[in-house]
Amino acid sequence: MTLATTSQSIDVNHTALSELRNRLNHALRGKADVVELVLVCLLANGHLLLEDKPGLGKTTLAKALASGLGGRFARCQCTPDLLPSDITGFNIFNQSTREFEFRSGPVFADILLADEINRATPRTQSALLEAMAERQVTVDNQRFPLSRQFFVIATQNPVDQHGTYPLPEAQLDRFAMKLSVGYPEHADELQMLQDAVGGMDQAVDQHPVLDASTLSSIQSQVAALSVARNVQDYLVRLGHETRSHSSIALGLSPRGLLTWQRVAQSYAWLAGRNFVTPDDVQDVAYPVLSVRLGLEPAEAQTVIEEILSRVAVPKYQE
Repeated sequence: MTLATTSQSIDVNHTALSELRNRLNHALRGKADVVELVLVCLLANGHLLLEDKPGLGKTTLAKALASGLGGRFARCQCTPDLLPSDITGFNIFNQSTREFEFRSGPVFADILLADEINRATPRTQSALLEAMAERQVTVDNQRFPLSRQFFVIATQNPVDQHGTYPLPEAQLDRFAMKLSVGYPEHADELQMLQDAVGGMDQAVDQHPVLDASTLSSIQSQVAALSVARNVQDYLVRLGHETRSHSSIALGLSPRGLLTWQRVAQSYAWLAGRNFVTPDDVQDVAYPVLSVRLGLEPAEAQTVIEEILSRVAVPKYQE
């Protein structure tokens, strides 16, 4: 492939991403920063945890993303009586053929919304571990592959903790990022009310703007994006700082460090650069670290800022 062909391919990919960005911004008004980080997580081939109050557009965002990608969307409402097989699927005996048949669960989708994931029991939560880490599930000793672009958006309500089961560290570490949507601004909320008049759902256009092969191509470009050795050294030193901080019981794991680098690569790619800067590392620090350091949101912000201030930023290198 020539340099001109590669450049043209990248331009086409950025155009497709721009259309998807517009689709998401239309579905979730006034939250361009959240939309950008959702795209960063998607292109990093990670999974996303949305921690916020009910009714702020988390499901709307997930559906708009699924329609824009042209993929299959599935929703799993997590409750205490939900079983692992309700997520992964199960074998059922067919009386006519006298054989067992596999009935796939909602995990066999391109985008899975696990709504209120912390209301499911730990046993059921663990059914997602293999799927999120390896993009496959095992049922009755038989492995079933999932979509290469399998993307989990899980939600949880930080206010109502009655009858919930906090996600263990191993589960949290499967998520690349944690985001909060937050309340919209006055003008955006007013526009939302005006759009709702008439009783028609105008939020989501159904035609896909980014197919699976294009998404896979972009994710490959993100994974191959250049990261200078001094930036990688900066990441490692930041990781070590999380392990020695007095407020953090469990510091960043090597897997978390790899995730941080991939998210920074994705952030740089969306910015139109073919290399990662220390600024990229810092800009994605909060959503990457807040999901895996075991801190409350207010405390996490302070601690992450302290960590970033304690480690010297490397100088730019050609």
